[in-house]
Amino acid sequence: MSELRSYIVDEEDEGARLDVFLQGACDDLSRTRLQRLITDNAVWVDDAHQKASYRVRSGDRVAIDVPEAVALQALAQDLPLNIVYQDADLLVIDKAAGMTVHPAHGSPDGTLVNALLHHCTDLSGVNGVLRPGIVHRLDRDTTGLLMVAKNDHAHRHLAAQLEAHTVERRYAALLWGTVPEKGVIDAALDRNRKDRLKMAVSFRGGRRAVTHYEPVEEFGGLLTQVEFRLETGRTHQIRVHAEHMGHPVFGDPVYGGRIRVNGIEPNRRTGARQLLLGIDRQALHAVTLGFEHPSSHQPLRFTSELPPDLAQTVAAARLLSRD
Repeated sequence: MSELRSYIVDEEDEGARLDVFLQGACDDLSRTRLQRLITDNAVWVDDAHQKASYRVRSGDRVAIDVPEAVALQALAQDLPLNIVYQDADLLVIDKAAGMTVHPAHGSPDGTLVNALLHHCTDLSGVNGVLRPGIVHRLDRDTTGLLMVAKNDHAHRHLAAQLEAHTVERRYAALLWGTVPEKGVIDAALDRNRKDRLKMAVSFRGGRRAVTHYEPVEEFGGLLTQVEFRLETGRTHQIRVHAEHMGHPVFGDPVYGGRIRVNGIEPNRRTGARQLLLGIDRQALHAVTLGFEHPSSHQPLRFTSELPPDLAQTVAAARLLSRD
């Protein structure tokens, strides 16, 4: 079943693009989906199809046929999932290490999306598909807080907050070496020219990436626990910026976090190798997530404790620094 909606353009909307007008009229649909509906000839202006760029006029009757959301072609799986908050619009997940967010080539199932399809029985559709709306991502082996939209309205609202840099995202990380003081890394990121699966700091082109950092605790010159705050959210941003500043994320197998042991003082290498045995991933955890609720507009803020492997590594590093 589809839903037929009809709107009359008033004087205030005179001259607006058709897709922009519909975005204001259909608060529950994203602009991307509206543009797709226009392309699919599911929108009429006075009984005629128009392009998304059409400028509406006062008195125009705009009709839109919104089809029922279809099922996502992905398997719902009963996987362990730590849901820390849930309502009709969104969820906040505390993601475990080893879980990929989206199904993709090489990871067709066992992902966060597969788990959410099993746990969520009230999805109302994102871009016309019954699926959870992933607003932002965490790397497979990065743990911590992640927000997920259940409908187009929530997805659009949360995505707008991310774009406006009003979402609070703080991460706890262990970095190699001593980070003496807080600072800001403003360095664009792009695909690594030698390895397309990796990202790299780019001095020509790329997308601007801004990361704020502040040391929390230093462990005898071996490691430093650092709090990161993201201003932008690029792929592998913290991990690449940490490597760029000369302090790779401890345990990171991709960006130098497992080989740095060769560059430290000889009397520290044995202890460093012991610490590495206790963690098989990058020591990075999304510890704080704050945003405005898309419907109530009330501020929400969540925090997450360090997972056992990171907490144990911190405790061991603290003991090692006292020796």
